[in-house]
Amino acid sequence: MGAGASSADTDTTGGVEFWRSPERAGWLTKQGEYIKTWRRRWFVLKQGRLFWFKDSGVTRASVPRGVIPVATCLTVKGAEDTLNRQFAFELSTPAETMYFIADSEKEKEEWINSIGRSIVQHSRSVTDAEVVDYDSGRPAASVAANGDK
Repeated sequence: MGAGASSADTDTTGGVEFWRSPERAGWLTKQGEYIKTWRRRWFVLKQGRLFWFKDSGVTRASVPRGVIPVATCLTVKGAEDTLNRQFAFELSTPAETMYFIADSEKEKEEWINSIGRSIVQHSRSVTDAEVVDYDSGRPAASVAANGDK
């Protein structure tokens, strides 16, 4: 592996040391993005990113099968009625809704709470940026700004 491969890894992981002290880790069954089959994956939540792997033996050398930046997520909520499956929950972004199944009601609630907390913590900067953009785009703000020059 050359230097290019490691910088590409940094791009997907955001420099997060997912193999060390995760905020939450455990098995979930995830529905595939394109082929809608259900696969059991090891998930790691850390520093605003939800990673998943084929197995639980996650090390520095592990390559995530996928990563979701939680700041892009809008909601995380139970989806048992939607999927008609026990312990199901969904995570939605503006582009898609992903479905997961936990092993118990307790685990489902813990994942929803952990991901929800992470969304709130990591989306603040996104929200602040949107507010600034929104305010600067208002005619009153631009008139005031131009009037001060």
